[in-house]
Amino acid sequence: MRILVTGSAGFIGFHLSRRLLAEGHTVVGVDNFNNYYDVKLKRDRDKILHRFKNFTVNENDICKLDDMKRVFSDGFDAVVNLAAQAGVRYSIENPHTFIQTNIAGFTNIIDCAKEAGVKNFIYASSSSVYGKHSLQPSNEEHNIMSPRSLYAATKISNEAIAFSYHDLFDMNCAGLRFFTVYGPWGRPDMALQLFADGISQNHRIDIFNHGDMYRDFTYIDDIIEGIVSCIYRQCGFQVFNLGSGAKVPLTKYISVLEKEFNKVAQKRLLPMQPGDVRESLADISKAKGWLNYKPTVYVEEGIKRYVKWYKEYYGV
Repeated sequence: MRILVTGSAGFIGFHLSRRLLAEGHTVVGVDNFNNYYDVKLKRDRDKILHRFKNFTVNENDICKLDDMKRVFSDGFDAVVNLAAQAGVRYSIENPHTFIQTNIAGFTNIIDCAKEAGVKNFIYASSSSVYGKHSLQPSNEEHNIMSPRSLYAATKISNEAIAFSYHDLFDMNCAGLRFFTVYGPWGRPDMALQLFADGISQNHRIDIFNHGDMYRDFTYIDDIIEGIVSCIYRQCGFQVFNLGSGAKVPLTKYISVLEKEFNKVAQKRLLPMQPGDVRESLADISKAKGWLNYKPTVYVEEGIKRYVKWYKEYYGV
């Protein structure tokens, strides 16, 4: 297959592209290599992808419609849109960036896919769409109209736009609600690396809501299995939770990290941050039924793999 992956130098986009390339598909990446976090990390991911002869990348911004039209000129069997401005807290301070990239940019990609006759369109949504919804585990049928951040609001908008394109143009549009993805090559602004940096360098780590937090931590390989399964299926319009299906206390997450580094973290307990939620847990029964989705890597093993990569990459 010939597959477009936007955000190919990003955390999830890199892992997906590498998997698809290893399976023999042709992957065309799109990434603007912006400086939201360390560009060197993005370049190092991209170098690995360029080891494959069946990979090319366009250093373009999905917000530039004319550039995206040129990218789509050769056609694709499937499109996976992972390019987005990330960061719940960052969205509170930079709302216009999120509107431009996550809504206008998303619309550019899905409209180009429609014009190019692409029938299978897969895109990243987020567990953050569940917002203030208190029922656990979160089910795809739950109301999502109470987002706690602009980031979450943009992801809800993506799902609504995708439905309209499905309804109007008979496109297969699958939205994947990712739950706290972690693993090697992860983003340095995410909690896992902030904790790893602090523990390895003997700095204090910030723990919000005084540690009373719970997350459905999902290892990157399990996420990739879910995305690939979507690529091989046409589901009409659907949204799927992709999580581990297990709720883990943040304190346990940190204790496993401490064990792997053989160090005790210096902790600073702080109040809850604006836009954050106390807990998340995915109901993954729909993904199991539709996609044969079966997460296999849980926190102890996932963090062990992450710390091994972290020590090698950062020379710790």
